[in-house]
Amino acid sequence: MNYSENAGKQYHVQVGAGDVGRYVIMPGDPKRCAKIAQYFDQAELVADSREYVTYTGYLDGVKVSVTSTGIGGPSAAIAMEELVMAGADTFIRIGTCGGMQTEVMSGDVVIASGAIRMEGTSKEYAPIEFPAVADIQTVNALIQAAKTLKQRYHVGVVQCKDSFYGQHSPETKPVSYELMNKWEAWKRLGCLASEMESAALFVVASSLHVRVGSCFLVMANQEREKEGLENPVVHDTDMAVQVAVEALRRLIKEDGESRV
Repeated sequence: MNYSENAGKQYHVQVGAGDVGRYVIMPGDPKRCAKIAQYFDQAELVADSREYVTYTGYLDGVKVSVTSTGIGGPSAAIAMEELVMAGADTFIRIGTCGGMQTEVMSGDVVIASGAIRMEGTSKEYAPIEFPAVADIQTVNALIQAAKTLKQRYHVGVVQCKDSFYGQHSPETKPVSYELMNKWEAWKRLGCLASEMESAALFVVASSLHVRVGSCFLVMANQEREKEGLENPVVHDTDMAVQVAVEALRRLIKEDGESRV
């Protein structure tokens, strides 16, 4: 059932067939969309609904889009579901994260190969035993993009949660014993960073049989702060965006070659 007032548009994101490209970059913040669209040719605003802002343009002659998702798994899952129905099948999530290993420093880029499902959305798609993993072709494209751009990067597992302040002030929460103990477990397991969307997107993508990867700017690292190490706060996500754009170029090229 389509609840949209316009039967030709998806209910939440308000895009329809032909409005978006096969390839979509997915930031959280709607205000990042216009900045990302500047990397496209002939970019145009095609939808602005709720937390979902969409621009569509071209990279190397191929139609691509950027759609914001808002914060967290539920809204990100809605965006992916509706974009797939509108024709998209390859996604790169970009955003910010907080480092968890002391070698993960402010300004670095983290590329997620998998995600800890410490959130609720993915549980409505798959049993908890099913892993949240990124598409390997997309991960490899992101790695090669970071190398090409000479950007310092890390690849590995990230932690996904639903509560920002459950991470940053867990001692104030009634379930502090669980939050703090699990945080220590994730650190000991080598988890690179904490964010809020990848686990949901990875599992939703698995259920829809589409491709997805994630790359993040490390804003800061509270573990480095605890140890008295240098820990500036970095806000400029442009390098993560450049990595995502370069990765899309690689995927477009690879996909074109595979059809020859």
